[in-house]
Amino acid sequence: MVNWAAYGGERIVVHRRKKPVAAVVPLADLELLEQMDDRRDVIEARKRRREPTVPWTKIKRDLKL
Repeated sequence: MVNWAAYGGERIVVHRRKKPVAAVVPLADLELLEQMDDRRDVIEARKRRREPTVPWTKIKRDLKL
């Protein structure tokens, strides 16, 4: 399976009791997925930076801590 993915570019789904549980994919596919995930994280972080912040003292007061 590993050779099929590494050298043949195949994507193999591994099943347990007829249920898909994992996949063996070419490294290039994994790298692409990780890049996409990183981009999504950056976009989300940029959105969050624009949100107003709440001082910790206010949070503690609101939660009666």
